Amino acid sequence: MGRAFEYRKATKLKRWGHMAKTFTKIGKQIAIAVKAGGPEPDMNPALRACIANAKRENMPKDNIERAIKNAMGKDHADYKEVTYEGYGPHGVAIFVETLTDNTTRTVGDVRSVFNKFSGNLGTQGSLSFLFDHKAVFTFKKKDGLDMDELILDLIDYGVEDEYDEDEETGEVTIYGDPSSFSAIQKHLEADGFEVTGAEFTRIPNDLKDVTPEQREAIDKMVEKLEDFDDVQTVYTNMKPEE
Repeated sequence: MGRAFEYRKATKLKRWGHMAKTFTKIGKQIAIAVKAGGPEPDMNPALRACIANAKRENMPKDNIERAIKNAMGKDHADYKEVTYEGYGPHGVAIFVETLTDNTTRTVGDVRSVFNKFSGNLGTQGSLSFLFDHKAVFTFKKKDGLDMDELILDLIDYGVEDEYDEDEETGEVTIYGDPSSFSAIQKHLEADGFEVTGAEFTRIPNDLKDVTPEQREAIDKMVEKLEDFDDVQTVYTNMKPEE
């Protein structure tokens, strides 16, 4: 099995890591997509992906439409994607993804949590080698689908041959090269698949063993980071519970 598949199976975490205040966070993602490619989903693949994610999280249609409309306003904030990386208690790596319109505020908030938990906030990119960045797509499986054939069609986009299939929902999740995100999305849509989730994730490639007490401290730190509206996703290389 591939590392991404094994980690998901072991952790049983949400597909895109730890997420809090989901609607607020998705609203920011929609704003960035609209600013970059316009408000029409049919003409904006990134916006279509955001809408698919919003629906998957049961975000009301009115909220989605409001987020798109607000993003078109002249006074709407411009968000930047900024990552923060460092070590938390007991040497566990912490990777924080944010969307912010005020980097001074955001770095202050993130640093305060690292300091509170005796962590060490490093420079941007310093811990990226500990996490594999992946594009993640979830789609409805069609009758008669040959997954081996589909993977072969997508192999040029760095899609892994291991995939996750949910028999209850009839959905399949695949992992690919982040730089091929748009190409993978276009291929799936052109083949008539209903894409129900499209996002990026980071899979730790060097898991660290922790005791139950150490896990509790790390979980508390993650929760504090998630409390900030600017924080989108928090990843750690903490080994999953058995």
